Formats: sequence, structure tokens, C-alpha cells
Amino acid sequence: MQSTRFFHKGTLWMGALALAAGMALSGCGQSDDGAEGEQVWRFALEETKGGVQWQYAEKFKEEIEAAHDNVEVKIYPYGTLGSSQDITQQIQNNTMQFAFASAGHVGSTIPEAQVFTLHFLFSQDDSVNEDIFASNPVVYEELGAAYSEKGLELLSIVPEGWMVWSANKAIEKPEDFDGVKIRVKPSDLLLATYEDGYGANPKPMAYSEIYGGLQRGQIDAQTQPMFAIRDMSFYEVQDYLIEARNAQFVSTVITSPGFLEGLPEDMQASVKETVKELDPFVWDVQKTLNREAAEEIKSESDIEFIELTSEQVEAFRENVEPVFDQYVEMAGPRGEKILKAIQDAVAEGNDE
Repeated sequence: MQSTRFFHKGTLWMGALALAAGMALSGCGQSDDGAEGEQVWRFALEETKGGVQWQYAEKFKEEIEAAHDNVEVKIYPYGTLGSSQDITQQIQNNTMQFAFASAGHVGSTIPEAQVFTLHFLFSQDDSVNEDIFASNPVVYEELGAAYSEKGLELLSIVPEGWMVWSANKAIEKPEDFDGVKIRVKPSDLLLATYEDGYGANPKPMAYSEIYGGLQRGQIDAQTQPMFAIRDMSFYEVQDYLIEARNAQFVSTVITSPGFLEGLPEDMQASVKETVKELDPFVWDVQKTLNREAAEEIKSESDIEFIELTSEQVEAFRENVEPVFDQYVEMAGPRGEKILKAIQDAVAEGNDE
């Protein structure tokens, strides 16, 4: 079945398509008569070197440069081109060709994307989740339309692994979060999840400030995939790692509709085919990175690992059920379609 992820184009770009395409062509080095010249495509990440996004971008670079000897893909790790908001604006302005945009970040302007911040939405069976992220037609169609309205082209939804809580106290039931200052992304749903659902004291904070915040006691806890906890050394300033399989860290790969439509048809096809081929690749990457990170943390520290039982998980799940209604109210009918599509896919997958 053909993927629906590329059906929606940026309608607000259509009036200025000629200008946007002209900027893309001139910035990439194509000649005025349409002949292909040397091109540089910039790919901005929200993470440091070595992580899931870096390996994804490296593989993307390898595939694209092998297919087109006149294209060079330059990768920019976290912090080199500004904040996540800066990078997204560069995509909208057509001065950046590709970027990662995490659901927690873009959710402030695309509320539908905050579906990925909901706790206990996805299956405990990872094979079910892999299919949803790679190819669910409703999710890609509806979320793609939401991105298009903001001048962004959604290329892929990329899972980076289960989020893990790190904290200075054991978290085994919702009441254990009482008063805990936990760093969160600036998402209304995440704030509601931790404040209303768990009784915590959520604190929005930049990713780059987490380690210092933990060290100085500004925050007591944070949550990231295991590989990020290792790469950013958060485990050095925490006492416990709690695995509840409550949420996946989800990012999205985006481009500019003006840039994509300004490319020759063979290059457009290469971009679309490459991101589809990277779905199973990145799934394997995140599983390997997170497993290796857990093993490394265990060997290098005395931090205590806690894996919640199914009964303990159920208590957390019940506490955040009202947040699902808040999501629907925030994201509207389109968000409700996305949520239902995921819930239906999870239910169907769990029954097989």
C-alpha cells in the first residue's frame, strides 16, 4: 500500500511557491535554466552526535549522496544552529532543508502532535507500535495536514525509545511524585499529566539546562530515553532510574514544502523513498542504543533501576486518563481522529 505521508502540501506556501522555490534553488546552487548544479542540503538535529537522530541523519546522507552525486548533506547537531524553535522557523522560511522536530516542541503550535506526549497510549508490544509510527495512514494524513497549515512538510514520525524517569527518590506509585520537581518540555498536556495526574511539580526547562538543574537542585527528576540519559550523563546526578513504559520519545522529520516541490522529480522521489526505507533502520537503531545505554549505566554507576509491575503501571494509567479528554479538547476533531486511529491500531495489534 502506498504511504499517505506525502499527500498533503503546504497550502499557505502555494501563493509564494515561485519565490520559495527560487530561494531553494538559488541556495542549493541550481542554475537558472533548471539544470542540476551542486547542492548543499542542511539537516538540523535536536540531539548531540551519536544518538538516534544523528544515526538517522547519517544514513539519510549516505543514501541521498549515493543517489545524487551533486548533493552534499550537512548535518548540524544540537545547539549549532539555535534552539528547536529557531530550527523550525528556518524550515518555515525555507533556509533549512531538513530538521527533526520533537512532538513536545512542535506541539505548542501544532496541538495535534501532542498526541505523542500522552502517557500509556501505546502498546507494550513494540511490534504494534513500529507499524503505527511507520505507516498508519490516518495518523500520517491528519497530522500531515496539520503540519502543512504551519508551512511544514511531515516526512516521517520517528520513535526514539521508551521514556525513563530518573529521580532522587524511588517512584513506584503516583503518590511518590507528590511535590517532585520534574523537568518537562513546555507542553500543556505534559504539565497536566505531571501536575494533575501525578501530583508532581513540573518545570519547563531547556534540554541543555537539565544536568545543571539536577546538580543544583532546581529540579529533582527528569525523563528521557535511556540513550539520552547516558549521553547527557544525567545518571551521574540521580539516584534512581524508573522504567514504566509510559511513553515513547517521538520526533518528526520535517522539510519545507517550497523546498521539496522545487526539486526535480527524481530528487523528490529519492527523499520520499529514503525516509520510508529508514523506518525499520531507525527502529533497530533506537532499540540497540537504549539497550546498550542501560548496560553501560549499570556498569559505570550504582544508580538503582526500578521496573514497575503491571499492577503499579495500572495505577499510573488510571490517574492520567482525564488528560486524554484534554487532548481532544485542545486538538479538535482532527486530533480526535489521530488519537482514535492510534487506539484502534493498538487494540487490534494487541488482539492478534
